[in-house]
Amino acid sequence: MGAINAVTDLSVEDGIAIITINNPPVNALGHAVRDGIVQAMQKADADAAVKAVVLICEGRTFHAGADITEFGKPPVSPWLPEVVTEIENVSKPTVAAIHGTALGGGLEVALGCHYRVAVPSAKCGLPEVHLGLLPGAGGTQRLPRIVGPEQALAMVTSGAHIDAKTANAAGLIDEIVPEGTLRASAIAFAKKVVAENRPLKKVRDMNDKVEAARGKPELFADFRKANARKFRGFLAPEYNIRTIEAAVNLPFDEGMKVERKLFQELMGGVQSAAQRYVFFAEREVWKIPDVPSDTPTLPIAKVGIIGAGTMGGGIAMNFANVGIPVTLVETRQEALERGLGVIRKNYETTAKRGKLKPEDVEKRMGLLTGTLALEKLADCDLVIEAVFENMDVKKDVFGKLDKIVKQGAILASNTSYLNVNEIAAATQRPEWVLGLHFFSPANVMRLLEVVRGEKTSKQVIATAMQLAKKIGKIGVLVGVCNGFVGNRMLAARQAQAQAMLMEGAMPWDIDKPLYDFGMPMGPFAMGDLAGLDIGWSKETSKSSTVREVLCEMDRRGQKTGAGFYDYDEQRNAKPSAVTEKIIKDFAAKAGVTPRQISEQEILERCIYPMINEGAKILEEKIAIRPSDIDIVWINGYGWPVYRGGPMFHADTVGLANVVAKLKEYGPKLGADFSISPLLEKLAAEGKKFQDLK
Repeated sequence: MGAINAVTDLSVEDGIAIITINNPPVNALGHAVRDGIVQAMQKADADAAVKAVVLICEGRTFHAGADITEFGKPPVSPWLPEVVTEIENVSKPTVAAIHGTALGGGLEVALGCHYRVAVPSAKCGLPEVHLGLLPGAGGTQRLPRIVGPEQALAMVTSGAHIDAKTANAAGLIDEIVPEGTLRASAIAFAKKVVAENRPLKKVRDMNDKVEAARGKPELFADFRKANARKFRGFLAPEYNIRTIEAAVNLPFDEGMKVERKLFQELMGGVQSAAQRYVFFAEREVWKIPDVPSDTPTLPIAKVGIIGAGTMGGGIAMNFANVGIPVTLVETRQEALERGLGVIRKNYETTAKRGKLKPEDVEKRMGLLTGTLALEKLADCDLVIEAVFENMDVKKDVFGKLDKIVKQGAILASNTSYLNVNEIAAATQRPEWVLGLHFFSPANVMRLLEVVRGEKTSKQVIATAMQLAKKIGKIGVLVGVCNGFVGNRMLAARQAQAQAMLMEGAMPWDIDKPLYDFGMPMGPFAMGDLAGLDIGWSKETSKSSTVREVLCEMDRRGQKTGAGFYDYDEQRNAKPSAVTEKIIKDFAAKAGVTPRQISEQEILERCIYPMINEGAKILEEKIAIRPSDIDIVWINGYGWPVYRGGPMFHADTVGLANVVAKLKEYGPKLGADFSISPLLEKLAAEGKKFQDLK
């Protein structure tokens, strides 16, 4: 029969029609694929010589989802629910032959088939929740009918993939076939179905598992309760749960109507728009206009790290995890042993949770070498300095490294604020120096700010970005300024939080609206968690700020059982009368009459100055794109992904509204505050940050 269209082929072998899709790279279900499947299914159904149909994909995977570039555009027929129904209504057995991943719309297509076979390495999943959506082609109605509501709930709300063995045990896959034999095995399976005269198993008609859960609302109530913290603020998990409830309690066609209604609500809402924006932003972040993707990179076979404390140890783990040997340098043997001990403990904890084999713990620890001698770094390809945040100390370290480390090696600073150009000037090779700002805990946090000095070479930048990817980080290229992108914007928020403290708001008053907005915690709870004594010294403390007084009283945060808040043994926070008195005393001394500050003002005064600072960062070309700033805040500071980052949020609020509010709060924002000309210009033109290209 041959080609149906550019991406679809139909052939018949011994009474079995084989529909082959070839739409690289992931056989996404774009219009041509959907149209090809429908046409091929209709032809096969009409051909008397055809006894059964196999649907298979070329390349590295089965359909790995919808074509995301079509999102937000008007649907073009046949749309996916029609395709799935078309497959389900074929009058001959249809078999999905799965390799790679059957994800989202891909799994929905497979669920439209009467049978499914897969190779052992295949994975299935419905990850739409990550884009703020739910499966919209019957996935929420068919999946619980085949695997049961409990497993369906777990799959649709987490978006997690399940392997072929799990899928087979759950009834989702009918047969696992040997690796490398998918086509032949699927044809053989189809022939067996025909020979045994097996029924056309329409998933929509399988009601046993959903009926068994009917009249058991506690199934859903318990699931919601168990996941309340994880789902906080997100609409999509709750909407996914409601569709599974519909599958349990309603006939199939009624459940489909619920799925369609809820899908459209999510698709038209801000949360899904934000999550789709982030999806593309995370791909865009790797593109650097003046560093082409074919820029040659340097091989990094050995890494040196100076400092085995919390940061240095965490950084070291990233490299050991991917098999790169690390030499850790400390100034004292006890500090070195303590650092290596903490790393081992971290790995052993992971192993206890079953996420690492005991032999892997030893393998990774075997890649770490401790030393007190800087000279041992001579043959490293990359050296990262993670010492105290002090310019003189860092310049001293880099001056020494310059004389010790081989030429052609990259020298990096894990500074979170300091001027990378000044650090680079302490060496004879500034083009080989850059900042690699890891976020704490460095073995967990995804963000890596790659700080480009004015002399950093393109080859070094390309290598750093590639390395970020290799160690599982999201690398964001930023320029040199105080605090780079993340901490510079954080400083704008902290300034307002501190100002409102003196105007009459208590720490818990300020933290609450930010938590309700979706942040993991507010600025004062964050300070208590990190430790209020970071950067504080007993010798130089003068009781000049609330924080200094708290530290002097040994209220240094969660670790001492008290900071801005009081903590119980389980580290649960409660407002502190001690802190309240300190703040009121400071305000009285300054002659301030405390006032009630609304939650709206607190939120706007914390967030709008951050947006303003982000605009200045763009003006100064410290960040390449507004979306890069958003990726920094989502991955480094816990900004809720469903709000898309500060710059995306500004676009949803409207830049004119942001400017108007900043002007309204003007006198309260401090003598140093000024509105970004870029922000004012975009607002006046009715534009968004997303319009900047």
